[in-house]
Amino acid sequence: MSASMNDTVAKVTARIVERSVVARSAYLDKIARTQDAGVKRAHLSCGNQAHAYAAMAGDKATLVADRAPNLGIVTAYNDMLSAHQPFKDFPDLIKDAARKVGGTAQVAGGVPAMCDGVTQGQTGMELSLFSRDVIALAAGVALSHNTFDAALYLGVCDKIVPGLVIAAATFGHIPGIFVPAGPMVSGLPNDEKAKVRQKFAAGEIGRDRLMEAEMASYHGPGTCTFYGTANSNQMLMEFMGLHLPGSSFVNPGTPLRDELTREAARLGIAITAQGNAYRPVADVLDEKAFVNGIVGLMATGGSTNLVLHLPAMARAAGVILDVEDFNDLSAVTPLLARVYPNGLADVNHFHAAGGLAFTISELLDGGYLHPDTKTIVGEGLLHYTRDPKLIGGEITYEDGPVTTQNDKILRPVSNPFQPTGGLRELKGNIGRAVMKVSAVAPEHRVITAKARVFHDQASVKTAFQAGEFTEDTIVVVRFQGPKSNGMPELHGLTPALSVLLGRGLKVALVTDGRMSGASGKVPAAIHLTPEAADGGPIARIRDGDVLRVDAETGSLEVLESDFADRPVVKADLTDNQVGLGRELFDAFRKNCGAAADGAALVV
Repeated sequence: MSASMNDTVAKVTARIVERSVVARSAYLDKIARTQDAGVKRAHLSCGNQAHAYAAMAGDKATLVADRAPNLGIVTAYNDMLSAHQPFKDFPDLIKDAARKVGGTAQVAGGVPAMCDGVTQGQTGMELSLFSRDVIALAAGVALSHNTFDAALYLGVCDKIVPGLVIAAATFGHIPGIFVPAGPMVSGLPNDEKAKVRQKFAAGEIGRDRLMEAEMASYHGPGTCTFYGTANSNQMLMEFMGLHLPGSSFVNPGTPLRDELTREAARLGIAITAQGNAYRPVADVLDEKAFVNGIVGLMATGGSTNLVLHLPAMARAAGVILDVEDFNDLSAVTPLLARVYPNGLADVNHFHAAGGLAFTISELLDGGYLHPDTKTIVGEGLLHYTRDPKLIGGEITYEDGPVTTQNDKILRPVSNPFQPTGGLRELKGNIGRAVMKVSAVAPEHRVITAKARVFHDQASVKTAFQAGEFTEDTIVVVRFQGPKSNGMPELHGLTPALSVLLGRGLKVALVTDGRMSGASGKVPAAIHLTPEAADGGPIARIRDGDVLRVDAETGSLEVLESDFADRPVVKADLTDNQVGLGRELFDAFRKNCGAAADGAALVV
């Protein structure tokens, strides 16, 4: 691990440090003021403490002891969300493990956890992005009792991990460990599922065949097995040092999974301020950790949703990220993994091929990662090149693989799938956007064509079903940003646009909305900022305008001479404001930040 740091990685890190000087200093000053002497619950009155311990039965005496660490469990458990259903039994495992090392643990509180797979294309998806901020707020309420010496965060999926990270950074004076549940075992291959969806979109099969395929793909407890936002989150937590090494992709319900959960509890007790290995979250989440996370995202072809979430997560720790950071790091980071949708393998296959231990080892050897970051398990990212094994009922770490077990899934830095990462910033007279190019064929990355403009994805589907797309087309879907309708995923467009690609047409999507890591082969310029509801230039585009989307040069242009002089179109957004809880989120839509800054309300 002696390679010198890549010049671009070093320059981007220095740029982030300089940009963040004021915010990071203020954050660390706040944390220092909170890190007062002694166990926090010792400063509570006897009445306060009695309330906190009333239901703890045999743990009361330990809780009253000032030096006994107490873990706060913040859980996103529900049994509608397959990735979170395993969390049902985690609190008991954690409490038992904590007791055995002289500590205690309490469920501090629960946070909501939406399943984007359920709400895709539905009204509920308009609450999804803002659920991240609600999760941060709910976790803040849970930890506000100030009776915990460390926190264990139980969450996996799309907005849940980012929301929990925002809370963990806000309570950065205490240690925090993220505890995953693991992916479901492999079912129907993701590429086969995608083919069935396309056949249904084209009217070639009925709903019964579609339902059969979907149920065979999403079939049990655990994270969905494609490399979308949920599994990108898990990767991120290892690259940033908040998971136990090697814990991301161990299947639920296995002995190793359960012992890793117990090990997280034991480690949580060990790294509190009462011991000699105090590791608060504020020390883990620094500029280098976020750079490592971005590099991991690019090297594995992870979800574009993290381009939205990472700036919000970083701001909570006083670190200011910009889209240019993602673009520049992507330009030098080799793509080492091919996992669906930019390959045929799922995350179980990726894990078996060498997984994150091999990936991190290769990137450290190549000088793409900062090796000297602080992590929950100690100094340096080298810890994350090792694999956990269950030997004699105990967790033992062994050196991870030094060669890939399948070079169709995972490759070394010396022989990557492509020399650059999976993301590109696009800029021009429409604004700033990003495109995930790792799954897009080179011949589809540049398109000049007439625009068709829509204000919702349902209208695009209607036009497709009516056979209106007969030539190369750039589909513009606007008023889909956070201030318009909460920035729902537009995955409902993927099957139809994929069918058009299959017919030999060139097609692209331009939107101020979002399409995550499951968007597949369709070139999509997403997160366009400023959004239409803010008077962004996308609100000037008309049907028939010639647009150019060029992911090779990073250009996004309307090629019409009068474009800059046109008035912006305004849309009637009243239908986005009521129904299925949307009325409760009015303040979020009115006050959130721009997509380029994370579209957050609370940071």
